[in-house]
Amino acid sequence: MRDVESLRTEARRNLGQGAVTAAYGADLDRVLRMLQQALATEVVCTLRYRQHHYAARGMNAEPVAAEFLQHSQEELDHAGRIAARISQLGGTPDFDPATLTERSHSEYAEAASLHDMVVENLVAERIAVAAYTQIIEWLGAGDPTTRRMFEEILAVEEEHAEDLVSLLDSVPGPTATA
Repeated sequence: MRDVESLRTEARRNLGQGAVTAAYGADLDRVLRMLQQALATEVVCTLRYRQHHYAARGMNAEPVAAEFLQHSQEELDHAGRIAARISQLGGTPDFDPATLTERSHSEYAEAASLHDMVVENLVAERIAVAAYTQIIEWLGAGDPTTRRMFEEILAVEEEHAEDLVSLLDSVPGPTATA
């Protein structure tokens, strides 16, 4: 650690960079691109869960639809946290609907049956878990604040995946045809 006077002098330099100081150890441009992809992922997941919430029909639809709504709200919270971090690092969050699905790790997939909705959301959660695990490993000590944010989001995504696995047992799946 440098002496206090050096820290004070450095803090006065480049004030417009806000939270990004000389001690920031990650590739800022790459972090911002990665955050934009994660933001798009969370927005797409919010929209897919919300669509599934309203489209859910059939036996056991009510508790499954309620779970979809809760997950949608949590994904929206993740998007807000990611957007705030992008701003904190000097970027501008990209909510452009024309490019969301291109930047997202997961897909926006409607589904015809309740079972297929659960499957599509489970696939998306597994993608998020894998992507965020890689991001956490890549960030390492270079950006501990962003890493911790992703660790917290990852824990919720893992809970979502477990919730969806348990829902698979309560919704009728495809039947075999002869």
